[in-house]
Amino acid sequence: MQEYVTSAVSLRKYPQGDLDGRYTLFTERFGRMTGKAKSSRKITSKLAPHLEPGTVLRVRFIEAHGTQIIDALKEGMAGISIINLQFLSMLLPEGQPEPGIWRMIAERSFSWRAAFAVLGWDPEDALCASCGTRKGMHFYIPRQEFFCDTCIRKLPLKTRESAVISLHVSL
Repeated sequence: MQEYVTSAVSLRKYPQGDLDGRYTLFTERFGRMTGKAKSSRKITSKLAPHLEPGTVLRVRFIEAHGTQIIDALKEGMAGISIINLQFLSMLLPEGQPEPGIWRMIAERSFSWRAAFAVLGWDPEDALCASCGTRKGMHFYIPRQEFFCDTCIRKLPLKTRESAVISLHVSL
């Protein structure tokens, strides 16, 4: 059984069973990871408030029958909206540290343009995957492609709300 301690930001939380919770964290040392926290949904849980999405924390976890979060201590807030944290959870690879993204979060200077550049999708050179134009770019997560204002509207509204990151400014 290995025990690890690292800084992290909580990205998402999911219920698991009656009392347990499953949390997606972006850690400084290990990248994105998902772990179970036993009894975190109990009303008397002292762990649950530290694991709320958007919380920057110091976390201790073990690798025994999957990843289990043992302890967490809140150090502050990330200053990133919940929806952007969910998008980050979808984009970041599991188990791969991303020091550039971590630095942006730690310095409270997160921006999607910089994040895309760090992750290898530089929006400065992006063209719409459908028509090839460069105005008003949006990133469609499931296909990992950029689309312009016109072409993104062709996607169903529900898809646009749950899987599109808008960069709002023409490139």
